[in-house]
Amino acid sequence: MDTQRLKGRVSIVTGAAAGIGEGIARALAREGATVALFGRHDTVRKTAKGISDLGRKAIAFKVDVANAAEVNLAVQQVLKQFGRVDILVNNAGVYPEMLFVEMPDDVRDSVIDINIKGVWNCTKAVIQGMIKQKYGKIINISSVTGPMVAAKRETIYSASKGAVSGFTRALALEVAEHSINVNAICPGYIDTPGMRESASEMGMSLDEYLKEFSDSIPFGRMGSIDEVGDLAVFLASEESKYITGTEIVIDGGNIIQEQKR
Repeated sequence: MDTQRLKGRVSIVTGAAAGIGEGIARALAREGATVALFGRHDTVRKTAKGISDLGRKAIAFKVDVANAAEVNLAVQQVLKQFGRVDILVNNAGVYPEMLFVEMPDDVRDSVIDINIKGVWNCTKAVIQGMIKQKYGKIINISSVTGPMVAAKRETIYSASKGAVSGFTRALALEVAEHSINVNAICPGYIDTPGMRESASEMGMSLDEYLKEFSDSIPFGRMGSIDEVGDLAVFLASEESKYITGTEIVIDGGNIIQEQKR
């Protein structure tokens, strides 16, 4: 008996070269989906090859999600090869940390271009096909930062993720009549290469950095990219067919606690 929950489905995952995007791509492929990995850097090809080497179906496209023409071309190639897109995971994002009064306009605009326009561009490129086939799963990777909690030095990041939350709810309402589910995942602290790079920027060893974050989380650790991938599989599967317009937090209970002073 084949227990793969996404067998026969075709998916696109943006920002899939590493981190959360890689974890989601691996999880979708493990459950039988064909996965098209979109990424800005050539490393996305290595990630796709790693998935293919495990006997899964994965193909890479070098795409800047902020560029609508590049997105449209890549989506057309996916459609030409596989005939449909069933699942879109809008994961690509950037998170520069800088005080509001110090942030240059070009840095602000780069966050808007990738975190907001990128979600818009990719969704716009697949939505007509989903409407036509009367089926689709759109999963936006938002964050607890912005829609739910705040952080210093992350004003533009918070603003962009707040926009993704509003986009998720409004689009879910528009396309529900076409049997398309639109939901968001809101990660807290997830152990990614980007998070680990922050250790040196803060002048800390990796062990010190991980311990500082882990000690503050009720579960006593950061989440893994595979755990976010498992959640994405649920939202991409038939198990979530009556869930739409919802944000699901995955943070080990971090935002529900009152922080000690």
